[in-house]
Amino acid sequence: MKRIAVTGGAGFLGSHLCEKLISTGNEVLCIDNLFTGSKSNIRHLLPNVYFELIRHDITQTLNIEADQIYNLACPASPVYYQYNPIKTVKTNVIGSINMLEVAKNTGARILQASTSEVYGDPEVHPQKEEYRGNVNTIGIRACYDEGKRVAETLFFDYHRQYNMEIKVMRIFNTYGPRMAVNDGRVVSNFIIQALRNEDITIYGNGKQTRSFCYVDDLIDGMIKLMESPSDFTGPINIGNPIEFTILELAELVIKLTSSNSKIVFKPLPQDDPIQRSPDILLAREALDWKPTIQLEEGLNKTIEYFRHILDIGNVTASQCM
Repeated sequence: MKRIAVTGGAGFLGSHLCEKLISTGNEVLCIDNLFTGSKSNIRHLLPNVYFELIRHDITQTLNIEADQIYNLACPASPVYYQYNPIKTVKTNVIGSINMLEVAKNTGARILQASTSEVYGDPEVHPQKEEYRGNVNTIGIRACYDEGKRVAETLFFDYHRQYNMEIKVMRIFNTYGPRMAVNDGRVVSNFIIQALRNEDITIYGNGKQTRSFCYVDDLIDGMIKLMESPSDFTGPINIGNPIEFTILELAELVIKLTSSNSKIVFKPLPQDDPIQRSPDILLAREALDWKPTIQLEEGLNKTIEYFRHILDIGNVTASQCM
């Protein structure tokens, strides 16, 4: 049994990770300030004697013992990370330093949940790990994009200076149950609008592309990275390389929900990427990982979750990161 800390553990990805780690016989410390995370995501884990929730903001120092640390804490959708951009930067920078210090002091292996946003609006397609990105350092998304880039820098500096065991994972668009109803990301937006028979809002002309990875596949890749040999640090792309246009996604959601929604178009937000898709050759070779759940299957599972949430009326602004 390992003692594993998960920051952001009550969020969308974090709660799925905690669930998986508990199911495989580990002791889990879930650390979350519940800004975008929610107790409802982990309520089913609370009775387990090997699970502990610590309500804490990682921008403040923390003293814990752990064998492994997954650092997932940070608002991940534009609605939330732009709500308080300075706090977003602090979480990525000060929060990363605090958790790296915990790892240094305890000898824990630590994984950073980075993001495809480090590539910005890419001029190279698909994006390989060697690509250094095209990020607007003063744009409205920079608090997240640049915050994650600095976090990667910190991880590698700690690795070089203190010989620490680090892992850096660049997460591409992920979806699934426990996404927030109002988090502003495209999959949850479209499903909620379709289930309510509201207009489905597409920003831009709908021809921009994304690749969508189901949460179970993502968590599998994350754990494989943590358990990989100590000399493999990453960064590594984890995501689904199959591209869909935003318009194709909207049409598929309407079909799967049997919705009467109409599609409407609005201006594209500043710095919104036109094309985003991972090159996952490194993940295939180093981790023997590739996604297995196709978009339609994953959307059906996600739609079922949101139908239940809307039916019981248990929707809160903070539900799931």
